[in-house]
Amino acid sequence: MSYPVGQVAGFAGVTVRTLHHYDEIGLLVPGGRNHAGHRRYTDADLDRLQRILFYRELGFPLDEVRTLLDDPATDPREHLRRQHEVLVARIERLRKMAEAVEHAMEAQKMGIQLTPEERFEVFGDKDPERYAQEAEERWGGTEAYAESQRRAAGYTKEDWKRLQAETDDWSARYAALVASGAPATGEDAMDLAEEHRAHISRWFYECPYAMHVCLGDMYVADERFKAFYDAMGEGVAEHLRDAVHANAARHGG
Repeated sequence: MSYPVGQVAGFAGVTVRTLHHYDEIGLLVPGGRNHAGHRRYTDADLDRLQRILFYRELGFPLDEVRTLLDDPATDPREHLRRQHEVLVARIERLRKMAEAVEHAMEAQKMGIQLTPEERFEVFGDKDPERYAQEAEERWGGTEAYAESQRRAAGYTKEDWKRLQAETDDWSARYAALVASGAPATGEDAMDLAEEHRAHISRWFYECPYAMHVCLGDMYVADERFKAFYDAMGEGVAEHLRDAVHANAARHGG
């Protein structure tokens, strides 16, 4: 059996021009010609084409493909091992690129319209969209979530820098308070809890005391939020929860 070039191109999912090129460089010379001089490919040619396309899919250049197929001294396993290393590295780069794209998509949803350089400048290694998807799933239909999205969409780089500076300053002061042994029900702790509530109301959405109490409970119940606050210092999450409760009671919330 032999096959014309167009049919072979259809079998293999390549163009006729590609097959012509392979013939011209001696990589895949068809086993026959018809009476008009047109290329005819044998079953053996199709086997070779299949191997060529396999190596091409792995990223081998054409000259190395010819060496792999024609040089009896070549060890295909060594070539494949080397190419495997290249592919693993490429997969890792693509995975990181995919993560970057996902973060960019989430940033668009949150309205954080910053360039990559600005995002590093503002947030450093912190991820402002870390809980964005879960937040949308939990509260996407609420007025508070809609208000947060609306406000965030209008923030400039300088706004985000001020927001982050406030967050960092409050975090340092609260961690120091906990480390000093001050009680969660003390005035200083309740004042910082009130700052925390006011920060949410100022930058994201109106946060009444009842809602703040629910947030305080979540900071302990959800292990990810607990880990976030406890990273500031041992016991910070539970201390903050208790301070939030005490502050709400102080204000009749």
